[in-house]
Amino acid sequence: MWNLNIESEWEWIEMLKVDLNSDLGESFGHYSIGNDAEIINLVTSVNIACGFHAGDPDVMAQTVKKAETAGIGIGAHPGYSDLQGFGRRRMNMSLIEVQHMITYQVGALEAFTKTKKLHHVKPHGALYNAAAQDHELALAVCRGIQAVDSELPLYGLANSELINAAKEVGIPYVQEVFGDRNYEADGTLVSRARPNAVITDPTTIAQRVVKMIEDQTVTAVSGQKVALKPDSVCVHGDNQAALAIVKTLRTALKEDGIKTETW
Repeated sequence: MWNLNIESEWEWIEMLKVDLNSDLGESFGHYSIGNDAEIINLVTSVNIACGFHAGDPDVMAQTVKKAETAGIGIGAHPGYSDLQGFGRRRMNMSLIEVQHMITYQVGALEAFTKTKKLHHVKPHGALYNAAAQDHELALAVCRGIQAVDSELPLYGLANSELINAAKEVGIPYVQEVFGDRNYEADGTLVSRARPNAVITDPTTIAQRVVKMIEDQTVTAVSGQKVALKPDSVCVHGDNQAALAIVKTLRTALKEDGIKTETW
């Protein structure tokens, strides 16, 4: 099920299948973030905040229940302990601290599931971006996941150090792409500190994702073609146009004969 290393372009084209994931459960206390109630019925898997960068125990429990009702993949979305910065600022932590931080958050979310079985783990924000480029940090993330469940798949940036680390540690992995983010020539995401980092037009995003799936490439801001294999597409739930984006994307995928389902 999780052997996603498809070498043949024709095999991939024939499958015409992709997972749509979204980061949800990022509200906490009296603060409401995102369009969870609407988006949860339009995606095939969700990444639920685990209380460090966002979310709280009540929101975690409520979001897990909604995802179970929707019958979609439930993923843990661990991040740095940074509510003020929404987990988008890198923290100076030792590798073992990162490993334990991942295990702690993943284990906490797993406890809220009825089956005590998660579908996947996807790191959040600065942790995700840093681990995509730092092999040792990526190993710490993967070992933190492995400590909870060695069969629990990692969702990581396609072709990144997260994927390489998952291979090395021996946990399953799913290669993720972003329709609403611009790419650098090395396959990393353009920093949110730059004005051209985020794409907001739903039609542009939908066309971009379809092209990624059919061509297995993305055009970087430099104009270069970057090879990738899109197993899952992230739709950000905190984007103001998130609902319009996911609806437009689902329509475009259906029109092109691309099935949306979780792995």
